Parts: sequence; C-alpha cells; structure tokens
Amino acid sequence: MEQTVGVIGAGAWGTAVAISLARAGHKVEIWAREEDVCASINRQHENSRFLPGYKTPENLTASGDICAVAGGKNFLILASPSLYLAKTVQGILDVPGVRDGSTCIGILTKGFIPSETGPRLIVETLEDVLPPVYRRNLVYIAGPSHAEEVALGKITGLVAACENAMNSIRFRELLRSKGLLVYSSLDIIGVQICAAAKNVIAVAFGILDAISENSDRFGDNTQSLLLAAGLNEMLTLGRAMNASHPETFTSIAGVGDLDVTCRSKFGRNRKFGQDIIRNGILQKFSDLDDLIARISEIGYLPEGAVACKYVHIISGMYDLKMPISNGLFRILNKEAEPLEFIEKLLDGEI
Repeated sequence: MEQTVGVIGAGAWGTAVAISLARAGHKVEIWAREEDVCASINRQHENSRFLPGYKTPENLTASGDICAVAGGKNFLILASPSLYLAKTVQGILDVPGVRDGSTCIGILTKGFIPSETGPRLIVETLEDVLPPVYRRNLVYIAGPSHAEEVALGKITGLVAACENAMNSIRFRELLRSKGLLVYSSLDIIGVQICAAAKNVIAVAFGILDAISENSDRFGDNTQSLLLAAGLNEMLTLGRAMNASHPETFTSIAGVGDLDVTCRSKFGRNRKFGQDIIRNGILQKFSDLDDLIARISEIGYLPEGAVACKYVHIISGMYDLKMPISNGLFRILNKEAEPLEFIEKLLDGEI
C-alpha cells in the first residue's frame, strides 16, 4: 500500500532511507536546509553533496520548506543531526498532522542531547518538544546500516523500537522492502544507547586500526578484543540507563551495529579515529568542546566525537567503569596521547 512519507534531514542516512522508501513505491519528500541539495535531488536525481553517486528515484522529491515536507504525510522520519534535532522539530509543531498526532513519527538520529540535568536520549527529549500525544508513541529506528549499501538495495537489517507495539509494527511494514529486513522491539532505551555508544567505540577502533599499520604488537586479534570490550561498555551503560532487554545488546541493534561501524570502509567514526593517527586531525582543536563547536571543519560528521562527551558525563553520573569511552574522551580533550592510551589499555593498566 502506497504511503506518503516526509523525511526531515537530507544527510547520507536520511537520503538512503528516502531512496529505499521511494524504491518500494511510496511517495517520498525530503527536507534539506541547503538549496543545492534540493536542486541536485530534483534535477539530477542525486544528493551530490551528502550521498554522491547514488541515484534517487523520480518519486523522491526535495524541498527547503520544512512545513510543506512535514504536512499531509502518513509518516514522518526525523534524520537531522543530534546537535540540531530539537530546534529543527520545533519548526514543525504547527503542522496539522504533527499538532494533532495523526502523523506517525520515526527517528533515525543517533546520539544524546544535552540538558540542564545532564545528557538525555533522543526520544525522551523529543517527547518534551512534540505534542503530548507522541509520548510513548515515537519509533526509534537503528541497526547495522551504512547509507551507501542501503541506497544500493543491499540486504540490511533494522530494528524499529517503540513502547507502543502497534507503531513499531507500522514502521516495520513501511520500511520493509526487498533490501530491508525490519524487526520490532519494545526496548527503545536499549536500542538508542546502542546506536549512540557504538559510535564512540568505533572512533577508538579506528585509532587502533591506524596504529596497527605500523606496529608488530596489534592485529586482528587485538581489534576483536577491543570490539568485545566495547560491547561490554555499551551493556554497562544500558543497565545503568534502564534498558529493558539485555538481548538488545547481542542483537543487530547492538553487536551487529557495533561490528559494521567499527569494520566497514564506509564508517565515518572509524575514519575519524584513523585520521587522528594518520593525519593529526586533532591538532587544530584545543579540546573536545572546541572540536564539537567547529566539527564542520572536519569535512564529515563523526557522531562518536559528540557522543563521547555525553557518554563520559553519564559514566560519571552513574560511577561506571568504561575505560575505552573515558579514555577516548581524554584523547579528544587533549589530555592523553592515543598510542600511550591504547598500549596501557591493552596491557591492562587502565
């Protein structure tokens, strides 16, 4: 059954999901802040800025009018970066389908959002921004899913998590296609934690990967050691933040997404970790806050750098032992040297 879908955010991941939906026969409109992105999608049928080289179907159109994209849709998918998400959503609160709750909303954005009481998960933040009807009804979508492969239609698994099982099923059926396998979950907290925290581990993995190129101490075995320890930190964080199902962390939402984010050639967080070693990318930033404030200068968005700050804060709030995540914080904050930290970590000194 054809549905009308609005996608808010035309980055690589939002565009890839929009392509998949349009290819499945749905009428899809995507909102982009940048005029050149709208023009590229509408005229060349390609998002040449954020997903170059991947054709968009003709039933996928783009607009710079966020209210027009959000209005009159059966489904709305939020894909703006976490740094701008809450402010972006405030711009659609007066759209009738959002105001009255008739539009079903899903979220692709990964990470945490700061507040006066500390970092908060994406869904609980948006529940305070959106009309009350959306409380316990927002759907969070994640899984091992690089945009490039989804855009090509390669078989990919996703999880649609929601406290309202019916909404989870609605998004499962919307997203399911020849290339997408979608599963329902009630553990919306656990799926969000996996989606955010795995990016932090992937930056550390990229650092180790680049160091391994010129070391006779580190290899594939070492990388698997780091990946397994990182999964344990994700589970530690999940327990502290009241994730409801431990098996979430051993599912595609947890270990599946962690593995592909750490190992794939498409991984921006892995690339960022590699660039720290290969290109000294941290040299021009004074500390982590400076890096986050000027993150656009990197040329791509390493979400793990932003999430690392908030994972560090949360681990302090709950007194959690998370040596990889907290060690990466010290590296990004210019308090520790990457090689020295990796050696101490893997020698069991941290």
